[in-house]
Amino acid sequence: MFDSYLHPRMKPALNRLVGVLDKPTVTPDGLTLFGFGIGVLALPFLALQWYGAALVAILLNRLFDGLDGALARRRGLTDAGGFLDIALDFLFYALVPFGFILADPAQNAVAGGWLLFAFIGTGSSFLAFAAVAQKHKLDNPGYAHKSFYYLGGLTEGTETIALFVLACLLPNAFVWLAWIFGGLCWMTTLTRVWSGYQTLKKAAGQAGTAGREPRPEYFNYRLLQERETTRRERNLKRDE
Repeated sequence: MFDSYLHPRMKPALNRLVGVLDKPTVTPDGLTLFGFGIGVLALPFLALQWYGAALVAILLNRLFDGLDGALARRRGLTDAGGFLDIALDFLFYALVPFGFILADPAQNAVAGGWLLFAFIGTGSSFLAFAAVAQKHKLDNPGYAHKSFYYLGGLTEGTETIALFVLACLLPNAFVWLAWIFGGLCWMTTLTRVWSGYQTLKKAAGQAGTAGREPRPEYFNYRLLQERETTRRERNLKRDE
């Protein structure tokens, strides 16, 4: 919900930071992998209930997620880089709830499972629409900096990270946070499915209308029909 608002305001700071990192040996994909490696550390930290360390790993992961995109825009976005970034992002989003489940299975398992289930809904609706939107070349003005069509919603990246931060600061509240945020995720999924379906249906209809231009042979056929009709009418008048 807040991604389209925050991203343009964060870009100047990220661009200044990435200016320092813009060296021949540093690549956007390398930053993506390094940031993911840091994010993976959140899993054992959460399982051990080292919530402070997990919070640091989560925040550093998100910082590098911003830096890799800034460096990619500086050098030129690539499909391979965009794919790597979004694939590892979704893995990271899944490992954090799993870490909380491992921290206290008896208390967190059901709520954590509900949250992961909700993430499947938001992730699948997001990626399915992005794949088909590319085919129709749909404009995405709110997220023009992305390498693929970015479908917004009530629960986006900003809200998800806010959830992770709150859960690390208030681990005893994870169950309630997971249930509430999971419900918001399903609201996002339903609105994405509905709006995505309507958008693609409209796009297909417009493409179909544009593609149904009469063919030359159609005009020739109509002309022959008109001539034949005129000839018959003349013959009838003569017979009368």
